[in-house]
Formats: sequence, structure tokens, C-alpha cells
Amino acid sequence: MPSHGSDRAPEPDWWRTAVIYQIYPRSFADANGDGIGDLPGIRSRLGYLSDLGVDAIWLSPFYPSPLADGGYDITDHRDVDPRLGTLDDFDGLVADAHARGIRIIIDVVPNHTSDQHAWFLDALRAGPGSAERDRYIFRDGTGADGSRPPSDWRSHFGGSAWERTADGQWYCHLFAREQPDLNWGNQQVRDYFLGTLRFWADRGVDGFRIDVAHSLAKDLSEPLRSQPNLDGMLPLDGSDPLYDRDEVHEIYRSWRALFDEYDPPRMAVAETWHPVSSRTYLYARPDELGQVFDFSLLKAEWHPDQFRAVITRSIEEHAGVGGALTWVLSSHDVPRHATRYALPVGTDLDAWLRSDGTSFELDEATAHRRARAATLMMLALPGSAYLYQGEELGLLEVADLPEESLQDPVFERTGRQLKGRDGCRVPLPWTSDGSSFGFGEGTSWLPQPSWFSTYAVSAQSGRPDSSLELYRAALALRRTLATDDAFGWVDTRDAQVLHFARTDGWHCIVNFSARPVVLPGRLLLSSDPDDRARATRHLLAPESAAWFVPAP
Repeated sequence: MPSHGSDRAPEPDWWRTAVIYQIYPRSFADANGDGIGDLPGIRSRLGYLSDLGVDAIWLSPFYPSPLADGGYDITDHRDVDPRLGTLDDFDGLVADAHARGIRIIIDVVPNHTSDQHAWFLDALRAGPGSAERDRYIFRDGTGADGSRPPSDWRSHFGGSAWERTADGQWYCHLFAREQPDLNWGNQQVRDYFLGTLRFWADRGVDGFRIDVAHSLAKDLSEPLRSQPNLDGMLPLDGSDPLYDRDEVHEIYRSWRALFDEYDPPRMAVAETWHPVSSRTYLYARPDELGQVFDFSLLKAEWHPDQFRAVITRSIEEHAGVGGALTWVLSSHDVPRHATRYALPVGTDLDAWLRSDGTSFELDEATAHRRARAATLMMLALPGSAYLYQGEELGLLEVADLPEESLQDPVFERTGRQLKGRDGCRVPLPWTSDGSSFGFGEGTSWLPQPSWFSTYAVSAQSGRPDSSLELYRAALALRRTLATDDAFGWVDTRDAQVLHFARTDGWHCIVNFSARPVVLPGRLLLSSDPDDRARATRHLLAPESAAWFVPAP
């Protein structure tokens, strides 16, 4: 496979130090003007991604879907939604990306299907006790007439995790009612996904992101055990009835055997929200997926104690596992980090969103400073960095989307109490003008705010003080610096300043305070747009980060 240059991480372990850019396909670029992003749109912007300097792109689901949950309700795991393109479009995207040295990672959603999937429609027709129903989790209800759910299991989108069918049985859905959970005790289910992984790997896919990887194996023995707490209070022995069961690792060992049939082996990264990171890292073992998202940094607020504790714990608990560290600040599931860091520590994000962002007025300058500093810090950490589309533009959360435009099922499932995740999924601005700021020739499926014009790619390209140019510079410099796992804290004797060392003498320092601090060495890169002027005075600006070589 072509590479960006000899300084790229070599095969087969490229993913251990990669910068991976998440694309939410419906919101990236629209090639046909229907208001929905598509594969040809992504293909048309590969030059932008190459210039940005990413090693790989991760595509959120692009499969056929009724869109009850933004594409995570899938009717066919081996095809492309016709609104987003065709398999030929996908093959062309892979070929063009590889020609530019960009790898392709795709989402795999193994916990559930759409309720419009052929299997589920067959299950409804076949009736209780059938082989077709055994692919899913059907149970009789409780109570004298079976009118109560089989257990107290809860949906992540609000309410019960059980939905009653016309014949009186109930099926389990840990997410939306349109997403029935599969029964991973059924061999047909296991074989189907092994075949699906092979289908895409044979088409040139380099890796897979595994959605809710900790929820596949479930204890379905009767009577069903109580579990009303979702995945926030899990035991440490792998015995929860629904999440992070020890048996799930058997599934991923079989997947690793398949991945290792390819040259180079296909990579994988697990999404799991286990509250205890020592359990999380089990998914990253070399004989399983090799990598797992650590969302600890994403959950941290703008505070040096939180960042230091998260980084220390993640590195220490990952040691000895054999996989690769991951760092994430934003994703398609949480408000953008530029917004989060500008809110006071302890802010209830859901309440702030319910107020359309009016309960606390965001200061954009603060948001930009802190987001830039946090990004430079993250990119200096050992392991791989996952970026979310638009964060390189410094985009803020669109907090004031009108209720009639919201499409996240969380909104309705919670009785309109939670606005959901649409605010970070608003289509990207490519130009400062046009009906959709260059996203496409028409409008966009979620409304874009007028302030997007100042954040557009066209407004930032070539402007040295822009967020986009900082990302480009940081990714280019990152490739030239050491990429092993060496890491160590340096004592600053200042609780508001974090300082750590990497390999071969380069360091990162983050100033959380409201005053300049001494920059103890030769500047390589700073998140402060006025870095060169300050560097001549050996100062680092407030709420800024820098990469530097210490003074001898």
C-alpha cells in the first residue's frame, strides 16, 4: 500500500501510532445535492484528508438503514445504503484512499439489527419457539397474562429494553425499539458476522470499529436476572448478565483468527463504556481486537487534576496488555470538546443542551484556546489518536437546533427530556457561502447555523492562526517525532501546569492557568497563535500547550 512517506508507521502495526479521522458519512460531504452526505462526497474530499495528514479514516455506518438511529439500525450488513452510494462507490473510495496512503476502517454493529432486517421479519412471521426467533432474544412476558416485560432491563435510549409483539411475546432491544438485539448464543449469528468481516476485508478494508463491543454475550438463562443499571455499575468478575461478560472474549478471539489470515492482519478497535478501565483493556489483548477506545479523556473536564489522573491511570492500566493506547476528545456521541471545555467544571451537559445553550453563555475565545491546547496535548501522548470530523475546524456544538429538526431517537424515547446527539452531527461547512456552506449543492439534513461561515475550510485554509492549520502542522510534526510508548511526567511545582516527556528529548507542556508560564526550552509547536512572539520571551500563553525541546 502506498504511504504518505517513509516517516509513516510501518506495516503491520501502523494502527498503534496512527491518527484516525472519524467520518459520519451523512454529514461529511454531499455529492448529489440531496442534502445527505454520501460515499462519492467522501471520495471527493480525500485530498483534504491527505493534506490534513491523517493515517486512516473510520466510516460510521453507511449500510442500508431506515435511520431510526442514525444508521446504526442496519437491514443489510454487506451493502451500501442507496442514499449514500453503491458497492462500486465504496470500492472506488477504498482504491482512491489507498492510493493516497489512507487506510479505511469501517463500523461493525454486531449487537443488533434493524427491525426491518430480513431475519427479524422472518422471526415475526415464524412465531414463538421457532429457529428464526432464536437468532434474537424473544421471551414470554411476566404476570398472569404476560403483559409485563420479561425483566427490568433498560434501554440506553430510555424506557424498558423490551417491546411486545402482536402475538404477545417480547423482544429485547438495549437501544431503540427498532434495534432488536441478536442472540450471540446462536451459531448462525456468529457465522453471519464472521462472513461479514470477511466480505469487507476482501474488499480491502484495513480495520473495523466494533460498536458496543461489550454487550454481545448475555446470560439468557431462566429466570432472567435483574439488571436495571445499564452499563454504569458493572462487577469486576465478568458476571453481569448483559455487559462485559467473560464469554464475549471468546467471540473476539475467533475474530482475531480471521483477521490474522490477511497480510497485513486487519486491525480492530472495540467501543466499550465499561466504567473500570482495567476491564476495558482486556479487549485490546493481541489475541483479541488489539485496541479498545479509552473514553476517559473524553469524559474529563478542563482541569489539570482530571487530565493528569486520566492519563496516568490509562497508561498504567494499559501496561502489559500488549495492545495500543487510544485517545479521544470528541465523537458522534458526545458534545464537541471545544464546547465542553468552555463550560464550568461540573456543568450538566444535558441540562445545558435543553436550554439551547442559554443557561451558560459560551465564550468562543475560551473554547478555542482550551480546545487547541487539549488537542496538542492529546496528539503528544503515546498511542493512536482518534479525531472526529470538524474538530480540526474548531467547531462548537450546535446547541440550539429546533426541536422539529431533531432526529436522534433519544429525544422521543426520553419524553423530549434529552436533546440527544444531533448537535455534533450537523453537516460540515466547506465554504463560507452557499445554501449549505459547500456541504452540497442543496440544503443539509440538519440545519447549519449562520456562524458556520467563519469556521469553514475555505475561511481557515492558509491562515496561520486557524484551528485547521494548527492540526495540519501538528500532524505533520507528529510524524517526525518519536512514536514509541515512552512517557514520563515532569514535576513543574505548579498545580496548574502539566508537563510530560516523550522519546528522544521532546516534551509537551500544558498551561491551565490564566497567566503566562515559562517555556523551558526551544519551541517546536504551540497552540497559541502568537507562539513565535511569545517564544522569544520564553513564555507560554495562558490556557495553551506547546511541544518543545528542553534547554540544555
